Amino acid sequence: MAGSRLPRQLFLQGVAAVFMFAFASLYTQIPGLYGPEGILPARRTLRPQGKGRWQQLWETPTLLWEAPRLGLDTAQGLELLSLLGALVALGALLLSPLRHPVIYLLLWAAYLSACQVGQVFLYFQWDSLLLETGFLAVLVAPLRPASHRKEDPQGRQAGALPHEDLPFWLVRWLLFRLMFASGVVKLTSRCPAWWGLTALTYHYETQCLPTPAAWFAHHLPVWLHKLSVVATFLIEIAVPPLFFAPIRRLRLAAFYSQVLLQVLIIITGNYNFFNLMTLVLTTALLDDQHLAAEPGHGSRKKTATSWPKALLATLSLLLELAVYGLLAYGTVHYFGLEVDWQQRTIHSRTTFTFHQFSQWLKTLTLPTVWLGVASLVWELLSALWRWTQVRGWLRKLSAVVQLSLVGTATVALFLISLVPYSYVEPGTHGRLWTGAHRLFGAVEHLQLANSYGLFRRMTGLGGRPEVVLEGSYDGHHWTEIEFMYKPGNLSRPPPVVAPHQPRLDWQMWFAALGPHTHSPWFTSLVLRLLQGKEPGAERAGEGWSGLGRAWRRWGAHSPGRSPPPPPHPTAGHRVTPRRLPPPDTRPAGRDVHLSLVRSRMGCKRWASAPPRLHVRRNGRQRPQGSSKGTALSPPTSSGAILLFPPGNA
Repeated sequence: MAGSRLPRQLFLQGVAAVFMFAFASLYTQIPGLYGPEGILPARRTLRPQGKGRWQQLWETPTLLWEAPRLGLDTAQGLELLSLLGALVALGALLLSPLRHPVIYLLLWAAYLSACQVGQVFLYFQWDSLLLETGFLAVLVAPLRPASHRKEDPQGRQAGALPHEDLPFWLVRWLLFRLMFASGVVKLTSRCPAWWGLTALTYHYETQCLPTPAAWFAHHLPVWLHKLSVVATFLIEIAVPPLFFAPIRRLRLAAFYSQVLLQVLIIITGNYNFFNLMTLVLTTALLDDQHLAAEPGHGSRKKTATSWPKALLATLSLLLELAVYGLLAYGTVHYFGLEVDWQQRTIHSRTTFTFHQFSQWLKTLTLPTVWLGVASLVWELLSALWRWTQVRGWLRKLSAVVQLSLVGTATVALFLISLVPYSYVEPGTHGRLWTGAHRLFGAVEHLQLANSYGLFRRMTGLGGRPEVVLEGSYDGHHWTEIEFMYKPGNLSRPPPVVAPHQPRLDWQMWFAALGPHTHSPWFTSLVLRLLQGKEPGAERAGEGWSGLGRAWRRWGAHSPGRSPPPPPHPTAGHRVTPRRLPPPDTRPAGRDVHLSLVRSRMGCKRWASAPPRLHVRRNGRQRPQGSSKGTALSPPTSSGAILLFPPGNA
């Protein structure tokens, strides 16, 4: 069996790169999000409660408890932590000696510390995924650099330790949990777009931050969109069990299918470092032989093999073809694929019901757990066999100690991960061993294992909703405050920002999906904008920065000045805004949440007529007779909610 030395190195480099992107992206946003004049000041999250130092650190595990000892407040400590994290991750990416367990432990601890004070802006699934992957990197990273080990004549490292492949198996298990759960939740959510295979006819125009390529993808034929949804279900539900296949060609086929899906997502959407993180996880499906890590493998001449090996190779090929045939038959059968030769299209539809899928999930979830158990047992036995090949009693003693420690940690993390994995099927969750539940509960706050389920429901089925902020000097002419990344201005194409994550833009997208009470941070954003605080202005973008400066000048020097009205969209744009009825027309100036935030922040009454702020919730109606609607529609005029009344004006 081929080794995994090079895939492990790729994994460690990839994790370091993702940590670098995550820390650097967060560092640039800390003043506006967590500074003293930010949207959610970080200093309010860490308040001593009279507990012991170590108990306090265990209950809220963050290094920022030590910031006051350095003369820093929480936000400054977070900036220092993010900057150091980015630099250390860059070092681990470029320098092999820095790919050490201690380095990855520091990176994990630093990001966990940030998440403890990050509040809603760090509550994304990819943040949890990075924490879980980062902790696995601590176990995968070698204590001794690989370059210090000698190689045997066959190209394998003679000093390779028996336990090295065990933690790397956990990476494969994490990839399985991530992909399988992401596919299953799309159907358990009963979302009509996923069940009708029409999700992608909405996705490209209603996702948070589309790329320029999303416009072209949105205008692909409907039948191709539906076929793409079928392929998504195939890759996310049917293919992941092949991660544990004994035939390496099946694992490689699974690898390339996952890579294809992630690359297409990267091309059509800005999902920061999530897709890159998933690509890093797929390295667990590779081996040294496939990556040409074994010298001379490709140039070896074919030699005669014994009949048992030839028979085994033939049986493996037949099994591989049977798996491909089964996948093809299941896809055609369960999604009713039919080729229309006249129109040159492929028709598809779901031929199973929700009840049938639920029964199938109940039947299959527990066997997937046993599949993981069987695969882990095989890895443990393989490691034990490699230990028997170690020469020298001293090296053998050292190897068995390391194998025992790493093996115990691997089994423990596997048991912990079963609890969040079983959330996809409640019946299986209740049948798990109670010890696994207790173990998970003890370390849940460390985020060593998490539940996943991306794109559970397709949003914007009735059009793309947007929350639009507008400012005015006189209550008659309103200027829209544009954000730096989220769709708005028709004359500006969607940007490519990945792997950076503009966290305020993402939360603005979520805020448009529900009432303002579901986004309490939004009131703080409005207050910061009205106060003209520069950190909040920077997060909103260039449109606010200029308007914010004008507001401050207006308040101090030129109260009669008003900005020009926003330009009307010119003809020739590829999208057409549609109006929706206003969701709410009540003035929210006396909103309880707003009053509470203003009082806590010490906001006084305006000395003169204040700048006014409109907040409008907009949506896009689909044209009559259209199944796809408008692409990337901009905000349009609908019901306006005046958050701050004109006051004395």
